[in-house]
Amino acid sequence: MTICSCEETINEFEMLTRDAGRVQQDTLKKILEINANAEYLQNYGLGGRTDAESFKSCIPLCVHNDIEPYIQRIVDGDSSPVVTGEPITNLSLSSGTTHGKPKFIPFNDELLETTLQIFRTSYAFRNREYPIGQGKALQFVYGSKQVKTKGGILATTATTNLYRRQRYKEGMKDIQSQCCSPDEVIFGPDFHQSLYCHLLCGLIYSEEVHSVFSTFAHSLVHAFQTFEEVWKDLCADIRDGVLSEKVTAPSIREAVSKILKPNPVLADSIYKKCIGLSNWYGVIPALWPNAKYVYGIMTGSMEPYLKKLRHYAGHLPLISADYGASEGWVGSNINPTVPPEQVTYAVLPQTGYFEFIPLEKPKGEETENSASIHYIESDPVGLTEVEVGKIYEVVITNFAGLYRYRLGDVVKIVRFHNSTPELQFICRRSLVLSINIDKNTEKDLQLAVEEASKLLEGEKLEIVDFTSYVERSSDPGRYVIFWELSADASDEVLSSCANALDLAFVDAGYTGSRKIKTIGPLELRILRKGTFEEILDHFLSLGGAVSQFKTPRFVNPSNSKVLQILSRNVTQSYFSTAYGL
Repeated sequence: MTICSCEETINEFEMLTRDAGRVQQDTLKKILEINANAEYLQNYGLGGRTDAESFKSCIPLCVHNDIEPYIQRIVDGDSSPVVTGEPITNLSLSSGTTHGKPKFIPFNDELLETTLQIFRTSYAFRNREYPIGQGKALQFVYGSKQVKTKGGILATTATTNLYRRQRYKEGMKDIQSQCCSPDEVIFGPDFHQSLYCHLLCGLIYSEEVHSVFSTFAHSLVHAFQTFEEVWKDLCADIRDGVLSEKVTAPSIREAVSKILKPNPVLADSIYKKCIGLSNWYGVIPALWPNAKYVYGIMTGSMEPYLKKLRHYAGHLPLISADYGASEGWVGSNINPTVPPEQVTYAVLPQTGYFEFIPLEKPKGEETENSASIHYIESDPVGLTEVEVGKIYEVVITNFAGLYRYRLGDVVKIVRFHNSTPELQFICRRSLVLSINIDKNTEKDLQLAVEEASKLLEGEKLEIVDFTSYVERSSDPGRYVIFWELSADASDEVLSSCANALDLAFVDAGYTGSRKIKTIGPLELRILRKGTFEEILDHFLSLGGAVSQFKTPRFVNPSNSKVLQILSRNVTQSYFSTAYGL
């Protein structure tokens, strides 16, 4: 994108957001016209109507469980118009799970186009503040394996669905986001080898790199923690022009060897810069002197990584990437100079049809963990009807067969840009356990505990109650599960339970992170009898009513009193060995 096309993109954004209400009606009409013959819409009696009133009165709000039977038919190879007018040929695997299984989300070319619209918009605003010329982006991105479903449909992560498409590559070239690494590195079979080669390719093209990116802040921190360990190997590779023997995947070796040439001058320069750094502070601008910023998703569960990322980034600004999910995009970051902790996202009214469910906290529950709170809900309102300062759950209707789909995200309206809202991500409504890219809900925790508790049945033992906590004081962080048991159990049985719990979290983000050790072994802590009674007493002492009491399934670090009660009542602790020591 040239400077002028950046200005064009901004002008188009201004025009669309000035009349966001009308654009929303047009977008809904377009979605319903192209999918008029979809069985899902016909089953609810929409009958080809495309106005918002008819749509809202016929089509109910839904969650993934409601549409799962329809999606399962697509997975099994049904090519009739099930949820969209045109057959779905690709599916995205969400990192979240329902019933302990990854969720399939329909993916099509229209979703690809909305992705490019979102990226182009935020790039235009970013480029206005931090102009970048021709060059490359040091991107720590990793494709996932594509699996073919029983019905022959390709399923993979939303990221991989994008990177596999030529249209996406062309669009990214337009916004100067060409990756330093060849595709073989992105889609390599081994994460560690890919990461090593991303760093190597980034160093080879160090003068051309103008931005550093990964989907999540955690991946950026992990990349530079790895760099601290392997920098001397990287220097040796560059000096001799020979790729380290640690990289064994033939596809990666072949692709990287083509761009790796002996360069002792560059190797010496990198070496001198590295030994001159104080505890790796500012390593990014030191080695990539033309980098203008560091970019990635930095909100929600990524915030704990910002301190470390700022250490590596030195004086470079951190810019939080756009807001979306596997189900579709919600908004662009149009204020790139704002620190990630205060970032807001402007909703692009042409990328989908949006509704917002007003949420209010029940009186007396204001102090409870905001992620799993039970809100009082009102009827959904439209994009232009939200109110500044209020909180809502996002509902999305997209071009790929999701209609009035509850995203499960809690957002706060911060301000309006013309007539479209700028929102702040608050939390997942039901997210309980999350360290980096892992996402486990209260339901997932419940399923894991049920699975592990089977090992207690033979001992005639029961779990009186349970809760969980994310231990971040050690690196890597880990899940801690607290159990109160009906009677004592043997060490052998409880060690097995710790392993069973660890293996029962099947979310791809968790299993992947455990395998590469960016999440530590799960810890099972056994509590004295009466601990949860003590927590109830504490709740009552705050003026709560027994009828309102719910055991907190997840204890927030801010809930120090409950953490104190749990900590002083721990009698034994067991670490999982399920993924090796």
